[in-house]
Amino acid sequence: MCSLSAAYSLEGPFQVKNLYPIVLHADQPYLEKAGIESSMSYSLSHSSTYTVQSSGHWIIDLDMEVTELNFRYKRIIKDVVEFDMDVPVLVIGGGFMDSFLEDYHRTFGFGDPYGRSQRPNNEFLYEVRRDGDLIIKGKSGTRLGDIRLALKKSLLASDGFTFSVKGDVELPVGNAKEGYGNGSLDAAVSVLLDKKITDSIMTYWNLGAVFPGDVRGHENLNLKNFIYGGACIEAGVGKGFSLLVQVLGQSPVYPETDLLAVDRDAWLLVFGGRYKTGKRSFDLSLEEDINTSGASDFILNLTYKMNL
Repeated sequence: MCSLSAAYSLEGPFQVKNLYPIVLHADQPYLEKAGIESSMSYSLSHSSTYTVQSSGHWIIDLDMEVTELNFRYKRIIKDVVEFDMDVPVLVIGGGFMDSFLEDYHRTFGFGDPYGRSQRPNNEFLYEVRRDGDLIIKGKSGTRLGDIRLALKKSLLASDGFTFSVKGDVELPVGNAKEGYGNGSLDAAVSVLLDKKITDSIMTYWNLGAVFPGDVRGHENLNLKNFIYGGACIEAGVGKGFSLLVQVLGQSPVYPETDLLAVDRDAWLLVFGGRYKTGKRSFDLSLEEDINTSGASDFILNLTYKMNL
């Protein structure tokens, strides 16, 4: 079975997920098309996060940059179901972009929305405590993250419309104490819809729920089940190029902390372009945290995909 969007040379949403350090291991969703496919892709995502806040019970100190190299494999099985596997490698450290971000905010009159100027540039900090008890003591370095396995089933496909369901599990591979995983099995379910507007414009709609396990760090921490939803519009502009804009929102993952940077819904706005030639495509996108809560300050993503 071929995906509807492939018939119009449109490849679906940017598969960019939230890299906010304290939730990136909680089976973070990404938008995708309802049509099924066989493909192999490599994504390189680089993000920056600054959250240094405390309340009566919590201390959450995050000053870091996270890079994820994600290998993603998809295979249609017996023309019925799509099997997916995501294998991420995480690079966590102090980074190199603090000076650039300060100049960027100053140039465009954004001030210092995250309070980054209060700490030395590019100095790594990752610590989570509740009532004085250490939960995560992040360690800079390169580690394997949690591996995700999924199945997607198309339920309805007609000219200009596809509807599918998907379920996944995330295996606890990453080190929870050092911030590379949560040490527990996670699961998620979602419904996906593709709707054609014209031959060159496609929309994609996702709605789902995630059931993360506990963070098994130095102390255990129970995470909330959360819901998410999002939409994307992809417009072909000719000669293999298309432009995309998408938004993804999700409810809070952490228990109540009395910290605005953690307790509110997270909203990610992503925009960029894609070039497709034959079976190969190349993506370049930028994500912005539009609610200054529960998400990385920004994510720059590069993706190479080859349809099999």
